[in-house]
Amino acid sequence: MTIKKLVATLAIIILGSQFSFSQWTKDKGKGYYKVSAWYLESDEHYTDTGDKDPNATRTNFNFNFYGQYGLTKKWDLIAYIPFFSRTTQNDIVSGTTGQLLTKGEAVNSIGDIDLGVSYGILNKNSWALSATFKLGLPTGKSEGGSDGSFQTGDGEFNQLLQLNLGKSFKLYNQSFYGKLYFGFNNRTNDFSDQLTTGLELGTQLIKDKFWLIGRLNTVQSLHNGSLNAQNSQGSIFANNIEYVGLGAEVSYYMTKKLGLSLNYSSLLSGKIIAANPSFSAGVFLDIK
Repeated sequence: MTIKKLVATLAIIILGSQFSFSQWTKDKGKGYYKVSAWYLESDEHYTDTGDKDPNATRTNFNFNFYGQYGLTKKWDLIAYIPFFSRTTQNDIVSGTTGQLLTKGEAVNSIGDIDLGVSYGILNKNSWALSATFKLGLPTGKSEGGSDGSFQTGDGEFNQLLQLNLGKSFKLYNQSFYGKLYFGFNNRTNDFSDQLTTGLELGTQLIKDKFWLIGRLNTVQSLHNGSLNAQNSQGSIFANNIEYVGLGAEVSYYMTKKLGLSLNYSSLLSGKIIAANPSFSAGVFLDIK
């Protein structure tokens, strides 16, 4: 099954996951802000049975802004804005005759914007519990290119409600923190709703300078949507995707507030989603 639309799907999922980890809300006037570049090149995908199939190579790139601002001691405002998104496919040329089989294309636009709030329920004795509510706005292009498969958004308005639990602790005199979350994503336009879960573990390798973070997250479809959304090649975009994802991030503070981050994300398994890893790099401002 050709899977041209699934590259954009993975972009939306991975970038949207920046909302997942906000157990420790910011104090009033404090905040965390990051500008990142994100890149995915995909030449294979997971089918609806979980097997891998090859596909024409597509790339997805964007510049995005993520911000979390402490409105009060308990309430945070959260935003994710992919202000420039680009999906491309190079010319497909016959390896034997050199004949042009499919002309390359590209689509540029803004991506889907996420806006949300987080409320601190509990913060006591190294434990933190919070709730997050997020709105996914269909501001990207859900159809583009000659066959409609070049996309920077899924075209649906979704609402995510999530509980987040975090704890800081020490292990062999090394400081760590752990975070868990569980969420329900209500989707519109006949898309299936989703259950989301995640785990994050981080440690400070160099005090006030260098952090190492690992993440494991899952998305499970409830298969309650009727959307088929197939193009002439039979590919499906964004509905009934499922995956188990693994990622790692390093963050380096150049000053007390300003730093750099690098991120690698991949999938351990999946259904109806691009199978290749993605990479991102960003500059952040952490006002504590």
